[in-house]
Amino acid sequence: MIMLERASRTPRIVVISGSVGAGKSTLARLLAGNSDALLFRTQDLLFEYAASAGTDLEADRKQLQDYGEALDSQTKGQWVADMVAAGVAEAAEMPGLVIVDSARILAQVDRLRDAFAEVTHVHLSAPRDVLAMRYEDRRGRSGLVELDGFDAVLTNKTEANVPLLGRDADVAIDTLRSTQQDVLTRVAAALRLRAPRSSRLVDVIVGGQYGSEGKGNIAFHIASEYGLLVRVGGPNAGHKVPTDPVYTHRLLPSGTLANPDAKLLIGPGATIDVALLLQEIADCNVEVGRLFIDPQAMVIEDQDKSSELAMKASIGSTGKGGGSAASRRIMGRLGDGSSAVRLAKDVPELLPWLRPASEVLDAAYKRGHRVLLEGTQGTGLSLYHGEYPFVTSRDTTVNACLAEAGIGIHRVRRSIIVVRTYPIRVGSPPSGDSGHMSQELTWDNIAERAGLSGELLSELERGSVSRTQRRVAEFDWALLERASELNGATDVALTFADYLSEGNASARRYDQLSDDTINFVEEVERVAGAPVSLIATGFNRRGLIDRREW
Repeated sequence: MIMLERASRTPRIVVISGSVGAGKSTLARLLAGNSDALLFRTQDLLFEYAASAGTDLEADRKQLQDYGEALDSQTKGQWVADMVAAGVAEAAEMPGLVIVDSARILAQVDRLRDAFAEVTHVHLSAPRDVLAMRYEDRRGRSGLVELDGFDAVLTNKTEANVPLLGRDADVAIDTLRSTQQDVLTRVAAALRLRAPRSSRLVDVIVGGQYGSEGKGNIAFHIASEYGLLVRVGGPNAGHKVPTDPVYTHRLLPSGTLANPDAKLLIGPGATIDVALLLQEIADCNVEVGRLFIDPQAMVIEDQDKSSELAMKASIGSTGKGGGSAASRRIMGRLGDGSSAVRLAKDVPELLPWLRPASEVLDAAYKRGHRVLLEGTQGTGLSLYHGEYPFVTSRDTTVNACLAEAGIGIHRVRRSIIVVRTYPIRVGSPPSGDSGHMSQELTWDNIAERAGLSGELLSELERGSVSRTQRRVAEFDWALLERASELNGATDVALTFADYLSEGNASARRYDQLSDDTINFVEEVERVAGAPVSLIATGFNRRGLIDRREW
């Protein structure tokens, strides 16, 4: 589907020509499959014109042919342009695109060009035997009393000469050699309906450490600047946002409550817990038409959660089934039923929300809306770049998130890595290990340094999903450098500045941070090779210092 938004008060006209059965109505319907297009069917215009002239016109192809020829003779084809212009003038809002289905003589096209500044003539064709076969297929479904066959249609001189309009066309397509989608794609390209590839409208937020870096807080803060919020990953990641009371997003983007006007998208690479998602939709009062779920998103089943119990005990997995579901998605290609796969399109409860991510993204690009893509977990947990096997079930870097969402790298404007002043990992389970951290500390160590309560920190620092006590360590400079390189960081968001000094919690400007904190920020910028554009000093709406220049 194509979405359009044009500032011009003069609409773009697309007039389609072609023989009966060439595919004109199908193309017109596909082009008009958006709220910003106005479709005129000349067949309907004939009935309207006849009614205004007091003429009784029946739904009979032969009668329509004859009446149309008479009108063309009387007005020299002007009647189509007049009817279209009147319809556009009566529209509640100026449409960005006007589709005329269809022209039968060149004069009709010429008069439209006289009346409107931008007119594109699209001509569709097919071999005669194919047209004859298509005509037979449509008899009884067209709503008209049809003729005995395609040869009878061509006894009308005007209809017989329609193929000659191809010489005038700006776009000419043989529909035998192109599918319906191919035809739409070719016409959309010719009309320049797609957003230019040079439009860099996407900003990406990913974790630069081991997850729980505060991505939700950052996404919540900047969400108001975006028209589309996109989430990938699965429910094993919980992103807290500073609402009152605090809310933890498991599948919806973290800006959902911060920007109620933004559209929401869950990409095709996501893994979905259906019950959890429906509950979150209800909690956040998200209406149909605001949220879109790609039909290809993977559904987590109860068996997936059960199969991860061993990993929960051995490597500290959240056990929410995302990894098992991703594995079944791969093995389900065997088609032998051993790893039966359900995608979002197979779940009746999700049908109202389904729409391909490509359509949602194309609409956003065309309208010039900025897009915020939110990844989950952190670079140090990447399946490929983390310390295997103490990793998550997917790649967590910017490029992987783009792939899961269906966004090309040429769309990216900013790549934001979120890092905390003291990185954390999930706590190691009693019978296993949750992975290496450089120079581990205790929460009492940090509390003593910053002038905070160790008991309070220990209580606060529990997993958003697992609720297990987090491990903590000194800032890992080597990991920062690697995360910045892997993610092509243009910006760093530094969180938990209050853990460096209790006084930072009340800072509202950069110059109010402690001297040691300012020195720390400057070194982060040197190592990352990117500015620290956002600094979180606390988990509240005012606890964020915004230093961005974008």
